[in-house]
Amino acid sequence: MTGFARGSVATDTIAVTVEIRSVNNRYLDVQFRVPDILRSQEPRWREDIAKYFSRGKIDVGVKVDVQDTDAPLRIDRDRLVALRSALEAVAEDFPGASSPDQLALLMAPGVLGAAQAEESAWVNAANESMTAALRELRTRRQEEGLKLAQMVRSRAEDFRGHLANFKAILPELQTAQRQRILDRLAQLQHEPDGKRLEEELVYSAQKSDVDEELDRLETHLQAISAALDGKAPCGRRLDFLMQELNREANTLASKSSSITTTETAVEFKVLIEQMREQIQNLE
Repeated sequence: MTGFARGSVATDTIAVTVEIRSVNNRYLDVQFRVPDILRSQEPRWREDIAKYFSRGKIDVGVKVDVQDTDAPLRIDRDRLVALRSALEAVAEDFPGASSPDQLALLMAPGVLGAAQAEESAWVNAANESMTAALRELRTRRQEEGLKLAQMVRSRAEDFRGHLANFKAILPELQTAQRQRILDRLAQLQHEPDGKRLEEELVYSAQKSDVDEELDRLETHLQAISAALDGKAPCGRRLDFLMQELNREANTLASKSSSITTTETAVEFKVLIEQMREQIQNLE
């Protein structure tokens, strides 16, 4: 399911903002954009995200900022020592070159900077921001999921209506099929063997019998309702049920002995495809 959420925590010295974007995906796929100081938290965050969601492509971005502009300045002495060694090497090759003054040394990249907050402060703020963003995203996805579930329920009810109508006229279709065979024999003006005729009629009836397929379709529709009513994630289960519905609809079409049966199978497949499109977005 799609969604966007943001969590932010700010103290007197630092600020951390977590933004999470979610789009549809059959499986859980998590990507991070995280500053180096928080890179160690990725494994923990992956576990946290898996507790909230089971499907979706989730893009996590973490931004950090220093809030305290009055923080004391800090000299990176290792960087300064490395700079001095480089200047000594230059002096050997170019003894006449002028040496930089103290201000120029401080302006060299990496020598002077604001004192950094403790790593634990960044981690705590980031974890709090992540939790807030995950909770908000879960709420957004739940709201969207309820709307999608209602669409699936509506298509399932339409499916159930077509199924009930077809079951009601099935005896009439079977009688019409038997009569068509008898009418064709009558046109041939040939009196068939009674026992042989009855065997062929029984064989034809068995070949076009769809009672089992109709019963399984009804069972799958009940399973769809149960999955949508449950509390657990149901997207993958519904994916499987769509495959089963489609299989039974194909079998029904292959056994068709009338235009009505074929049209009903087509209606079933249209509704299955409409449900499948929405189910791809469900967790």
